[in-house]
Amino acid sequence: MKKAVMAVMAVTVGMLAGQASAQESNWLVRARAVHIDPADKADPVGGVGASDRISVENKTIPEVDISYFFTKNIAAELVLTYPQKHEVYLDGKSIGTFKHLPPSLMAQYHFTPEKTISPYLGLGINWTTFSKNKLLNGQGSLEHDSFGLAAQAGVDFKLDKNWSLNVDVKKVQIRSDVMIAGTKVSKVKVDPVLLGVGVGYRF
Repeated sequence: MKKAVMAVMAVTVGMLAGQASAQESNWLVRARAVHIDPADKADPVGGVGASDRISVENKTIPEVDISYFFTKNIAAELVLTYPQKHEVYLDGKSIGTFKHLPPSLMAQYHFTPEKTISPYLGLGINWTTFSKNKLLNGQGSLEHDSFGLAAQAGVDFKLDKNWSLNVDVKKVQIRSDVMIAGTKVSKVKVDPVLLGVGVGYRF
């Protein structure tokens, strides 16, 4: 699964780069402020007791998105940010922090790209890599990588031929085993909803 996802990302990014010089006007870059709202679903710790005891903090982060339009309706979007630090809680009490980097690659359909108001839908894949786990004073950690689906819906409000305002919502599948001293004690389904607002520039 990991090799297949990486291959899809590499081929898609390569196609975008290869066509950039011929059709620069097909590039769209956005900057967004994105609020992350995790679903916070988790298996019982140790396999017994109540579920959903582990949660991850909500957070607002910066995001940069690069899109390439293959046609006026069909585009690919690469969603990027820098590694984000999150607090982790057990029964509402902090047990430490971790960092994650969650790029996504989306295929999009834009319904009315020639209009002032242009809605779109997207579906793609997410790869989240976890690092700098500092849970339970170093005894706990999260699985290193998570691969899952991502879906989005959004709308662009054109201001002129180059600039636009954007509202976007994504649902991303992010899941990880929770390890203590090398033993799996739970599985957390972060599965966040990401609500973004930003501006775009079409070259």
